[in-house]
Amino acid sequence: MPALSPVLATPADANLPYSPAVLASGPVRTLYISGQVGIDASGQVPGDFEGQVRAAFANLEAVLAAAGMGLGDLAKVTAFLTDPADYAGYGALRTALLKGHKPASTLVIAAALARPEWRFEIEAVAVAAA
Repeated sequence: MPALSPVLATPADANLPYSPAVLASGPVRTLYISGQVGIDASGQVPGDFEGQVRAAFANLEAVLAAAGMGLGDLAKVTAFLTDPADYAGYGALRTALLKGHKPASTLVIAAALARPEWRFEIEAVAVAAA
């Protein structure tokens, strides 16, 4: 089984809500996940930010499951928000949805995503045993 180990450069890094880096070691499969947006199972885009984040994470989990992986296998996530005002809300949702898992993370505030109704997108890299 591969080991995903947080890499902490300073003692203060242990208090961050994410890992500055994650080291994958051992025989592994690596899954590169394209951007997942907030489109729910019925094909609708929730009108609120929280609904879009929850739908995008559900889509992310479905892709992971299709590869025999789960959220705990995430090594890196990159999230895109279109409104800086959603930053705090995203942080709280991310913590709850990842259930304590701390992949390496990047957050980008973008002027827009591919469709104007999209307010959130997340892409990821996951690592699991081969």
